Amino acid sequence: MSKFPQHARVVIVGLGGIVGASVAHHLIERGWDDIVGIDTSGIPTDVGSTAHASDFCYVTSHDQLSTWTSLYSADFYEKLGHYSRIGGLEVARVGDDARMQELRRRCDSGRAFGSRVRMITAAEAKEKFPLLEEDQIQGAMWDPDAGLVVPRSQTVAGKLVDMGVKAGKLQAFANCPALELLSENGRITGVRTPRGTIMADHVVVCAGLWGRLIAEMAGEDLPVMPVDHPLTFFGPYEEFAGTGLEIGRPLLRDQGNSAYMRDTGDPKSTEGGQMEWGYYYEKDVRMVHPRDLLTKEQARLSPSQRDLELDDVIEPLERAIELTPILADLGFNESHSFNGLLQTTTDGGPSMGESRKLRGLWYAVAIWVKDGPGMGKLIADWMTDGRTHIDHHGIDYARFQDFQLSEDFIWGRCEETAAKIYNPPVHPREPFGNGRGIRRSPFHEREKELGGYFMELGGWERAHGYAANEHLLEKYADQVPVRENEWDNRHFWRVSNAEQLEMSADCGLINLSHFHMTDISGPDHVALLEWLCAARIGGDGNIGKGIYTHMLDTEGNVRADFTVFRMADRCRLVNGADAGPRDLMHMRRVAQDKGFDVTITDVTEDYTTIGIWGPNARETLKKVVADPDALNIEAFPFAAIRDIQIAGRKVTAFRISYVGEQGWELHMPYDDGLAVWDALRETGVIAVGVETYANSRRLEKSLRLQNADLHTQYNLYEADLARPKVKEADFCGKARHLEYRARDHQPAMLCTLVMTDNTDANGVARYPVNTMPVIDPDTGSVLIDALGRRSFTTSQAYGPTVGKNIMLAYLPHEYCQIGRKLQVTYFDEPFPVEVAGVGYHPLYDPENAKPKS
Repeated sequence: MSKFPQHARVVIVGLGGIVGASVAHHLIERGWDDIVGIDTSGIPTDVGSTAHASDFCYVTSHDQLSTWTSLYSADFYEKLGHYSRIGGLEVARVGDDARMQELRRRCDSGRAFGSRVRMITAAEAKEKFPLLEEDQIQGAMWDPDAGLVVPRSQTVAGKLVDMGVKAGKLQAFANCPALELLSENGRITGVRTPRGTIMADHVVVCAGLWGRLIAEMAGEDLPVMPVDHPLTFFGPYEEFAGTGLEIGRPLLRDQGNSAYMRDTGDPKSTEGGQMEWGYYYEKDVRMVHPRDLLTKEQARLSPSQRDLELDDVIEPLERAIELTPILADLGFNESHSFNGLLQTTTDGGPSMGESRKLRGLWYAVAIWVKDGPGMGKLIADWMTDGRTHIDHHGIDYARFQDFQLSEDFIWGRCEETAAKIYNPPVHPREPFGNGRGIRRSPFHEREKELGGYFMELGGWERAHGYAANEHLLEKYADQVPVRENEWDNRHFWRVSNAEQLEMSADCGLINLSHFHMTDISGPDHVALLEWLCAARIGGDGNIGKGIYTHMLDTEGNVRADFTVFRMADRCRLVNGADAGPRDLMHMRRVAQDKGFDVTITDVTEDYTTIGIWGPNARETLKKVVADPDALNIEAFPFAAIRDIQIAGRKVTAFRISYVGEQGWELHMPYDDGLAVWDALRETGVIAVGVETYANSRRLEKSLRLQNADLHTQYNLYEADLARPKVKEADFCGKARHLEYRARDHQPAMLCTLVMTDNTDANGVARYPVNTMPVIDPDTGSVLIDALGRRSFTTSQAYGPTVGKNIMLAYLPHEYCQIGRKLQVTYFDEPFPVEVAGVGYHPLYDPENAKPKS
C-alpha cells in the first residue's frame, strides 16, 4: 500500500468515476504531475453512477459545446480501443408528429455543430434494427457515430487511473472519502481524509451524485439533483451467442416514450446476453438529496442503485412492447433491474469551473458518460490556460445567481428538467414553470394590468408584449404576419411586432429591470477596469460618460460585453441578467490575482431601468422632466450620462440605444421606479415588450448579443466591434488583439443574412426560432473557415420593419460578399438566404425612417 502523501499539487475527489479519471488523464496530458486521487469507494468506483451506467453515447445536442464534448468523448473511447461505433436510431411513432419534427431539428443541430445525423425512412430503420415493428413508426434519425463504451466506462476509468499511476504522475487511494476541505484566506489548502490530511494547491470535485456534499464543505451548493432512472433487463437473448460482441445491433431511442433499448451482445459479455430497456420518469420524478443517499453498507445493491417495481413502469413498458414485441417474449430479469441514480440540473448544464468561494477549488459535476472525457479535457485546459478553446459560458459554475443556489430553487427546477430528459421536445424559448416571480420590477403590477406576457431571465419577470396593445394589430396587420406554424409561434406574441412598429412611429417604454449592475470603487477601480476592458476607461474626459466595451480573454477573443458608467468616485458596470454573475466573479478573481485595491458590489436589486425610445422620445420625456432644455441634443450628446428629475425623483439618464431609435436608458433607485413609470405613462406613451429590445429590432439594427453572437471563439474584429484605435494602456488579450488587427483579413466575419423565401414544402411561411447551419448551395456542405469553425446562425428573428427573417452568422472570409446566395436548413428543409451585410450593417436606419435594401 502506498504511503499516504502529505502534499499534492492537485487532489481529485471522486477519482473512481469516468469524470474524475478523465480529469486526471487530461491534466497529465497538459503537463501536470503530483496528482492524488481519492474516492469514497473502490477505484474504479463500485458505488457511483459510472458503476451502473448504460454507457451508450449519442453525439447530437442542440448546443455546440455538448455536441463537441460528445464527439470528442466517442473518439477518445475509440482511440483507447473501448468504443463500439455501432450507430444509433431515434424513432418517431406514427401519430407523433412533434417527435418527427424534433428529429428533423436534430439534423439541423447536427449539421451546425459537426455530427453526421440524417433522417431515414421507417423501412431503413427496420433494416438497421429488425426487431422494430415498421408500421409503428413514421421515420427515424440515424446517428452513425452513436455507440457503446465497451466493455464498460467503469473499465475505462480504471484504465485511465492505471495509466496515470504507471506514469508516476498520479497516486490513487480507494475507500478514502473527503471528510473536510481546508482553506485559508479564501483559498483551498487541502483535504482531510480518514487516512490523513493532504495539503494541496488545487482540489477538483468529481464526486458525481455526492458532489453537493463536498461543495457544502466549502459553504456553497451545486444546482444538481440525483434522480431515479429505471434500468430493466429481459432475457436470455441468445442471438449474438459466440460472437464475443458487447452489442450486436444499433442503439434505439424511443424518446416519445421516454425510453431506449439495446441488446447486451454475447451471453458471455459483460451484461450477459439480454435486452436492456431504460426509461426516464415523466411524471412523479423521484429525486433524492445526496445527504439522504444510503451508505454502501446500508444499500441492498449500491447507494446509486435503488429498488424498482415493475408496476412503476408498466405503462411505458407496454408501449415499448408495441414497438419491439420481443420484450414480451423474453423473461423479465427482476434481480438485475433497478432504478439507477443519475444527475439532473436546474438548467440542463453541468457545474464546471472554479468555486465561487474558494480559489483553487474546482468542480466537474453532473456529467454523463457520453461527455466525460470531453468535459475532463475542458477542465484540464481551463485549469492550465485559464480558458478553453470552445466557449464554456453555459457550463461555468459562475453563471448562477445566488438565489439559483438555494435548496428550494434547486429542487423545483431540477424536478422540472428531470421530467423532460427525453420528452417532450423542449422549445428553445420554453420558459420554466418553477422558480418564477422571484424578481419583479417596481411596476410589475402595472404590467400585469396591461396584460403582460411574461417570460423570465435571471429571475426577472419580463413582459415580451402586452395584451393592452393588441388593437395595434389591426393598424399594422399588413406588416405583422400570422405565424401559421405552431412551433414558430410558440412562446411568441404577435403583438410584440406591432409594438415595435408603433415605437418607431412615435415612442415607447421598455422595462429593463433585468440589467445586472455592479459598482466598482476603491483606489484602483479605474486601473482594474482599464486592464479588463478593451476600451479606454481612464482619463478625466470619460467621467460622466457611458462606455460600451468588452472584456477579452488571454487569446484576445470576446469574453464579455457591457457598458461602464464612469462616475467621479466609482464605475458602474451595466450588464445582461445572464452574463452579469459570471462577469462579476471574473472581476473579483482578476482583482485578487493582480492585487488591485477595489470594492466590487452587486447592486442589481438596488436599481431599476426603463428605456424610452422612438422619434418622439425627446419631446415625450421633456413633458415630465424638471428641466426640459437639459435634454436638447447640444446639452445631452450621445453616450452622455446626466442626472435629471422626473416626478421629484433623481434619475440617471444615459443617452444610448439598443433598438436604433433615439432615446435614453433611465436608471433610478428601485423604490423610485413606480413613480417614474407612472409619470411617463401619463404622457400617453405605450409600454413595449422586451421582445423588440432583445430580438427583432436588435437584429434589424445588426446589434450583437453576448453569449450568442459574442463569445470566446471569435475576436472583436470578426464581430466588427473593434475600435478604430487600440488604446495605449495594456489590457488583457492586447497582444493577440494587435495580431488580429495586423491581418490582411479575418478568417471569418459576423454577417447579416436574410431569408429570401420562407415558404416551406407545405406552402406555409416559416419564422425560424432555432439555430440553423449555413450551407453552400453548390456543394451542400456547411461552411467551415480556415480555423475549422463551422458556420451557423447565432441569432434569428423576424424583423417587421424590413419584413424579413434576419439572422446573424459568422461566415468564412471567402463567403463574405453582400448578395452571396447561401442556404440554411430549418427542420431539415433547405431555405435560401442571402448575405445582406458583412460586419456591422443595419438593415433599418431610423434617421431615414426606412429599411435599407
